Amino acid sequence: MDRIEEMRVFVRVAETRSFRRTAESLGIPRSTVTDVIKRMEARLGVRLLDRTTRVVAPTLDGEIWQERCRAIIAQVEDAEASFASGAVAGRLRVDVHGTLARHFLLPDLPAFLARHPDLDLVMSEGDRLVDLMAEGVDCVIRVAEPSDSDLIVRRLGTLPEATVAAPAYLARHGIPRTPDDLDGHKAVAFLSSKTGAAIDPEFTLNGRQVTRPLPAALTTTGAETMVAAARLGLGLIQAPRYHLAGDIAAGRLVEVLPEFAPAPSPVVALYPRDRQLSPRLRVFLDWLADRSFGEGLRPKADRIPFKSAKLGWAEA
Repeated sequence: MDRIEEMRVFVRVAETRSFRRTAESLGIPRSTVTDVIKRMEARLGVRLLDRTTRVVAPTLDGEIWQERCRAIIAQVEDAEASFASGAVAGRLRVDVHGTLARHFLLPDLPAFLARHPDLDLVMSEGDRLVDLMAEGVDCVIRVAEPSDSDLIVRRLGTLPEATVAAPAYLARHGIPRTPDDLDGHKAVAFLSSKTGAAIDPEFTLNGRQVTRPLPAALTTTGAETMVAAARLGLGLIQAPRYHLAGDIAAGRLVEVLPEFAPAPSPVVALYPRDRQLSPRLRVFLDWLADRSFGEGLRPKADRIPFKSAKLGWAEA
């Protein structure tokens, strides 16, 4: 392992505060991580990490070395990319909701990986908070408007939403014509990992977004479970239209209140500031920007800073 690779290992240990998570995220043995840190400390003649049975944390010298290593790695990767005709290599870890990945990313993923055969893409999925730095994740893709984060956000597009229910449910409770007709109705609610509370149905009324709280027959943290519960007639749900299109076409779900549809949900990619120049991440983000999220809407490649590394918004 050369000096640059050793620097990458050290930076990842400093970020994740864990030898085990570093080894998992880089795909190398834990013993290799330990040996790299020992060699680096011996070569520099300083202690870079404080180690206890519970935590690993950079010393003051370690924090200074971490920043120097980040700068050096970024410069080397930029220099190599300028001569490599766009060739990238190495592991890239991304986190995205599974339904979104299967609909928008997987169909074109073979062509993307064929253009970058040395890229090792690791894609995780789930409805949970993700601490990018601690878990060694390079990028997350979310359906929501982020707030208070020290990450960079790149807007990818918007997803139109719809309100739907099963025919059997509507036969029992009636078809609402306006949001005022929702008395006596129930919802299958999505539990926000950001707030810890169920998300109330939202409607566009006279140009404004208004919420209409409904009693929840079921509250879940799983988008697939929410749709399955709606098919079983447990209540109304709101979700991105792409996720519901097949059920609507097959008659398993019926759209209601289309004139009062919720506001479209933004799709964003978020990544740490210190990794924004990584060639691996750059080519992936550029590829994402070419995906057509929503109904033919082309995204703007905005990059906006926010303030927390932990992400857990309602997923779609």
